[in-house]
Amino acid sequence: MRTAFITGVGGQDGSYLAEQLLDLGWSVHALTRNDQAAAAQLPMGVSSHPGDLTDHESLQGALELALPDVVFNLAGSSSVARSWEDPAETVSVNSTAVAALLEATWRLRETTGNDIRFVQASSAEIFGNATEIPQHENCIICPVSPYGASKALAHNLVQIYRNRGMFAASAILYNHESPRRPVTFVTRKITSQVARIALGRADSLLLGNLEARRDWGWAPDYVDAMYRIATYSDAQDFVIATGQSHTVADFVSSAFGAVGISDWQQYVEIDQRFVRPADANEMRGDSSKAQRLLGWKPTVAFDEMVARMVRNDIILEKRSLSTPAYQEPEV
Repeated sequence: MRTAFITGVGGQDGSYLAEQLLDLGWSVHALTRNDQAAAAQLPMGVSSHPGDLTDHESLQGALELALPDVVFNLAGSSSVARSWEDPAETVSVNSTAVAALLEATWRLRETTGNDIRFVQASSAEIFGNATEIPQHENCIICPVSPYGASKALAHNLVQIYRNRGMFAASAILYNHESPRRPVTFVTRKITSQVARIALGRADSLLLGNLEARRDWGWAPDYVDAMYRIATYSDAQDFVIATGQSHTVADFVSSAFGAVGISDWQQYVEIDQRFVRPADANEMRGDSSKAQRLLGWKPTVAFDEMVARMVRNDIILEKRSLSTPAYQEPEV
């Protein structure tokens, strides 16, 4: 039985990855916050190791207890918008913590003699102002946000440890979505609000830049790519993307289309609070290397992905409608 250690298991990707590995018969360990609520949210069968990304001793201790064959680092700050509000915190959890986890993995590898593998969830945001479209693994790294810069440093650290002799690989993930995406992300904000509008519970959707263009895929596909990277013969970096890009306006149109509304413009308002200080150029990835070497390919088309998210949000909204509001007891 192979053993995995996952950081960020409570997030969208972490939960899907844990479930896939458990289905494949792996033993799965996870770094979790030191509270009962975090442990209770773990998929059934996952062993919890309380700790924190910024507590490097706890990282080392958790790894020594888990004794993994593969370390999947999926944790960190994943919001580009939030990185502008607190760039120092973003660098701490997205870069410094990666350095600590890589070093802890290296030390455990040297101590045990086991060839422990390390897979980093990198990001298309490392390319930022890319002049090449689509982007591939050898494109120049030129981030335009604190988030992108933090992921770029982590990406370079992975390459440094690979050159040192460790199996260290990065999955350069383009935007990927699912019903498990938090509502703080623009995609889930769109689908949840469209569900509310369709059910008559809201009448507008506030957004920022509608022309931002991204390559959106289905999250479980991207998690499967990380598994394939971890089990490939040698450590390499892989772009994971659909190869097709859409604007935020396209995403909005698709979401409203899923509920039968074609004149979506009347419901959308631009709010300058949601416009970022700088936005990356068109993000569209070339995943031909992953398709050729890993046998990976996206399985869910853009409109179907959006429709699945909308349908799930409609179910959640209807469920909340059927739940009676809390009332103070009579005295």
